[in-house]
Amino acid sequence: MTRPQRFRLGDLLVQDNLITTEQLEQALAAQRSGGLKLGQVLVDHGWITEAQIAKAVARQLRAPFVDLTHFPLRPELAQLLPEPHARRLRALVLDDPNAGLLVGMSDPTDIYAFDEIGRLLKRSIDLAVVTDTHLQTALDRVYNSKQEIEGLARELTSELASLETDLGDLLGMDTTSNEDAPVVRLLYSVFEQALRLRASDIHIEPQEKNLRIRFRIDGVLHVTTEADAKIASAVALRLKLMSGLDISEKRLPQDGRFAVRLKDGTIDVRISTLPSQHGESVVMRLLSQSAGMLDLERMKIPAPMLQAIYRAIEKPSGLILVTGPTGSGKTTTLYGALNALNSTERKIITVEDPVEYRLPGLNQVQVLDKIDLSFERVLRSALRQDPDVILVGEMRDRMTAEIGMRAAMTGHLVLSTLHTNDAISTPARLIDMGVPAWMVAMSLQLVMAQRLVRTLCPACAAPHTATDLEVAFLHRLAGPSVDLTLLRTGRGCSECNQTGFKGRTGVYEFIEMTLPLIDALTHPQPGHFNQVARQQMAGHTLRRDAVRLVLEGRTTVDEAMRVSAQIDE
Repeated sequence: MTRPQRFRLGDLLVQDNLITTEQLEQALAAQRSGGLKLGQVLVDHGWITEAQIAKAVARQLRAPFVDLTHFPLRPELAQLLPEPHARRLRALVLDDPNAGLLVGMSDPTDIYAFDEIGRLLKRSIDLAVVTDTHLQTALDRVYNSKQEIEGLARELTSELASLETDLGDLLGMDTTSNEDAPVVRLLYSVFEQALRLRASDIHIEPQEKNLRIRFRIDGVLHVTTEADAKIASAVALRLKLMSGLDISEKRLPQDGRFAVRLKDGTIDVRISTLPSQHGESVVMRLLSQSAGMLDLERMKIPAPMLQAIYRAIEKPSGLILVTGPTGSGKTTTLYGALNALNSTERKIITVEDPVEYRLPGLNQVQVLDKIDLSFERVLRSALRQDPDVILVGEMRDRMTAEIGMRAAMTGHLVLSTLHTNDAISTPARLIDMGVPAWMVAMSLQLVMAQRLVRTLCPACAAPHTATDLEVAFLHRLAGPSVDLTLLRTGRGCSECNQTGFKGRTGVYEFIEMTLPLIDALTHPQPGHFNQVARQQMAGHTLRRDAVRLVLEGRTTVDEAMRVSAQIDE
């Protein structure tokens, strides 16, 4: 059994030449005044890393150091130590060799914690040293609330089966019992897990024999749990109550929104219900209430594109369009532009369905077709409100597009979205909707097209050997001299939930309406505009932007090929 021993961390680090005596003295002084642990003070000052400290401690204790980012965790083994104890004692069961359980600790000098772990596990244990940051991530992963969600779902099923149970109590309709209602606890566990896993959407889907809950993480759906189909109606009913929807209407789709206050902060939830064969399917989009993410400078937009955006929004009038499929980040980009424009000198009105972000200083209008509050009607009224900037959520039809373009021609800056494959096809799409070509030419200033690609997890990114198909793809777009040693892939680790990806970033292309392009729009040959636009873009397309990310080691060739499959070029 590897047992902890006490030693002076500062002296150990100086002895191993990881810090200097002067740095140790400064850290000790900061520790006395701030009350933090010595190791944390040293890391905060940038003098040493957590991993360096952990490896030095492991050498002193003659114990193994375990890098949890690449360690194959076994949830069923880790859960031998209950979650509350694991988090309190900062420990995780890693392995079960014949000699005894291997337990990782971020503070291996804590003898009392070590002894308590042994009593709880009732087994001989060996010590391994891990970093605290990676331990917290690993704990979130192995105790990912799946068991808790499944347990709450079983409890709700049992309660529903009891004839003595009041449905109002189950749904938390009584405010005094709201937090204790089984369905409320179930949903809050789902929201907590979704936030922890960085999910953008929650899908609650009733099937014939079960209720399936899926999370969309970095654009890909993952099944998180399956429960008894009997609880589907109770879950949908509670969500409709939370969002103020009509609980008596189950035959028609409904849309709404509500806010959820969780331990890690408050999130806005946009909800959509859809009647399906086995009950109401519910999809919830999770939206951050923070405006910090809406900063154009933080969106990693390429410099030429960013400069084009600023040139366009600095003009007093004109139309700016962002195009792409659903879920490609169009609204986020436009709100980044609005955030840059937002000031007391400008009146900004948005017309949306639904309002996705809430920014102070903006006049935001929610379209509501059931009371005839359409895009067209709101947009006409908005023009009488003396706006400087107007955001139209989407140009869905000829009338909305024409009103927006007339506004752009009469002294207003108009921003909107459109569903097209790329930037070049946007004017043709507007003309196909019935908008006169001269109006498109007179109003349009900038067209941006974008997609989202998954970015590699920095903790497990590794060199990648390209397949013949990938080599052919790269040679066609980047030339035969492309450096294939730059390619990387994600191996999967605890940081990225074994997916190899963590987060998403945009790929972009744009065209600015120059005089040659304006002339080309009214040319009798429809293909003439495309020819002139391609010459102006000079190969700066969505596909080539995706390849740029590949060669920078930020995404995979497979991701770039996936984006390319959606684009005609």
